[in-house]
Amino acid sequence: MVGFAGKTAVAGCVAFMASLGIGVPATAVAEQCANPTGTYTAAVPWGQRLIDPVRIWPLSRGTGQLVAVIGTGVDGGNGQFAPGQLVGGQGTTADDCDGRGTIAAGIVGAQPDPSTTFTGIAPGAKILPIRYTQVNGGGDPGQLASAIETALNRGAGIILIAVPAASDSPALTGAVSRAREKGALIISPAAGTQQGQTSYPTATPGVLAVGSTNQTGAAVQTESGSYVGISAPGAELVSTSAGAGGTVAHRWPVSDPSLAAAHVAGVAALVRAYHPELSPEQVVARLTLTAHRGPGGGHDPRRGWGAIDAYAAVSASIPAGTPGPGGPPSVAPDTFVVPAAAPVRANADKVSGVLAIAVVAAAIAAGVVVAAVRRGKRRGWKPSRFRAS
Repeated sequence: MVGFAGKTAVAGCVAFMASLGIGVPATAVAEQCANPTGTYTAAVPWGQRLIDPVRIWPLSRGTGQLVAVIGTGVDGGNGQFAPGQLVGGQGTTADDCDGRGTIAAGIVGAQPDPSTTFTGIAPGAKILPIRYTQVNGGGDPGQLASAIETALNRGAGIILIAVPAASDSPALTGAVSRAREKGALIISPAAGTQQGQTSYPTATPGVLAVGSTNQTGAAVQTESGSYVGISAPGAELVSTSAGAGGTVAHRWPVSDPSLAAAHVAGVAALVRAYHPELSPEQVVARLTLTAHRGPGGGHDPRRGWGAIDAYAAVSASIPAGTPGPGGPPSVAPDTFVVPAAAPVRANADKVSGVLAIAVVAAAIAAGVVVAAVRRGKRRGWKPSRFRAS
């Protein structure tokens, strides 16, 4: 069977042949496009366990957020996207022969379904699919800039770059600037797997750059730099598949550093829905302040300020105007991060009850000891006249 990267490369060749006017039979195109591995029913995927969206849904499901997924398009024929969840229209597309856009969109917002253990992070969010490339390894920065402009014109508040470009351009830098002016948050992966590679607009100021990790927390991508802000799962993942034809179907295991940004985009949708007053810069500060730091506690050029903590990012009590890590040295922002109490669950009730009993018992024991010491001091530490028989 052709691997994921192989399929995308073949799909790119097919598109190139079509651009030259070389006829390609429809059956051949269908055979080379992405198709499902099956319906995933095993244990909850590790990336999903790390984010733990079910724990957050009592607070936020991402409702009211429009997330643009810019890359290879999104196949709306997968049954895990709700009717009307994929927003179409001029300049957008719901087709995805390559498959990467559909995988990214599923991580962001696939609906819970009883036939699978996989679910998206923010099922209340709407998704705006925009295709600008079908070429494996990234696309033209000018076309990517146009795709960002389309997302802004359609009102996207979160723009996920599912497939970054391998080079920069003035047009792309300008599109990022206009996104900041309009209050849109751009999230882009540090996807380079070769030494010295830089992804764009990932490295552009004003973009939340995302590093990728595996289950052990090790960085997956080679790309590194001071611009990397946070890390998220990017290896051995499960998500929605293109080519499902209306059914619930998935691809796994998928390893692609670009998919780390999809996890962060989903969490950003949860944060913006729960804190609609926050600017993009404040959302980034919240995400990076609450991230799980590495052993040294500082910035890592491949994993940023640490692994994303979705629940803390949504629920933490952080004063307005608190700078993100790396801000003024006189500020110690980590001291302000106080996650709110988690939604009550059955097992948590049992544990809390046991802990409460233990605390009360300890307090009673301490009281008895203190009382005994005080009586002893009053008697000059002489034995009591009461003795055990």
